[in-house]
Amino acid sequence: MDETSHRPLLNRVWEVFCVFLRLGCTSFGGPVAHLAIFRDELVTRRKWLGEARYAEWVALCQFLPGPASSQLGFCLGWMRAGFPGAVAAFAGFTLPSVILMIGLATGWRGEPGGEGGWFLHGLKLVALAVVSHGLVGMIPRLCPDWVRRGVAMMGVMLALGIGWSWIQPMTVVMGGLAGLWWCRGMGAVERGESGQGMPGMRVGGLALGMFGVMLVGLPVLAGLKGGVWGWLDGMYRAGAWVFGGGHVVLPLMEDAVVRPGWISRDEFLVGYGGAQAVPGPMFSLGAYVGARSMPAWWGVPGGVLGVLALFAPGLLMVTGVVPFWRRITAHPRALGAVAGANAAVVGLLAAAWWD
Repeated sequence: MDETSHRPLLNRVWEVFCVFLRLGCTSFGGPVAHLAIFRDELVTRRKWLGEARYAEWVALCQFLPGPASSQLGFCLGWMRAGFPGAVAAFAGFTLPSVILMIGLATGWRGEPGGEGGWFLHGLKLVALAVVSHGLVGMIPRLCPDWVRRGVAMMGVMLALGIGWSWIQPMTVVMGGLAGLWWCRGMGAVERGESGQGMPGMRVGGLALGMFGVMLVGLPVLAGLKGGVWGWLDGMYRAGAWVFGGGHVVLPLMEDAVVRPGWISRDEFLVGYGGAQAVPGPMFSLGAYVGARSMPAWWGVPGGVLGVLALFAPGLLMVTGVVPFWRRITAHPRALGAVAGANAAVVGLLAAAWWD
């Protein structure tokens, strides 16, 4: 870290917020493009960290479920200005797209057969093209051999052949288990300098505990009370099981909010198409879904709640895993499990494209 890191904490937090707010206004192209933009801005131009350290953070965020670029920004903000810096980085990077998506949710009143039909049809075509592009880009990177292509085909068959709601996360779990045996040692992690300034073991354990409590507790509350608890459970589970990039949120989110009837499939596709058109993270779709699912007078709070529910699992997970990261990646089987899970995700995305 350069000499500017010795400035007062408040100044560094403000610096982090301003930098990531600008990135949130200009970062188009999805998570892969975001990683390149972050590198150019923070490694090459501002020299906040070195190449090896940046590569290690990228590897960590690709290892975990959740929105990789937002998780990476969260880590870089924490490294620069502690936990307040992490929050500032997340807020700055997410705020522009959240505002735009809440505006779309509360302002669009088109109906599938009415005046907005042409707009909806265009967004469906955009969604098809975007999913196709994501699929083409992911296959050579995540399924470079026949073992992982076989795992991906398993994911396609499960997703298309079984209609019950837990098939997406179960497919990811089965892919991870297959990877334990068949993908052992695949992938490598580049090492950087030590993780000075990042969360310690106690904070990491607390974050993992919160992640697990919410993953188990929200379904229980949904079963007992229903209503908005069921909606929160669906949003949280969608954020917890997204491996492989923001595009994978499509089948998970559709299962969480369209199948139970919170919004229609056409409304969902409008939001998905809109999320492609705005800068920042793909997970800003949560703002649209939250605002669109709730009554008109609760649109903005619903959008904020949707964003928090969708992002929370990934941010808790990255906070929890950072202290244990180097130990985890010392085991070849851990990398194999991730390789298998990522291949299964390719299968889920292929099934969504076919559907």
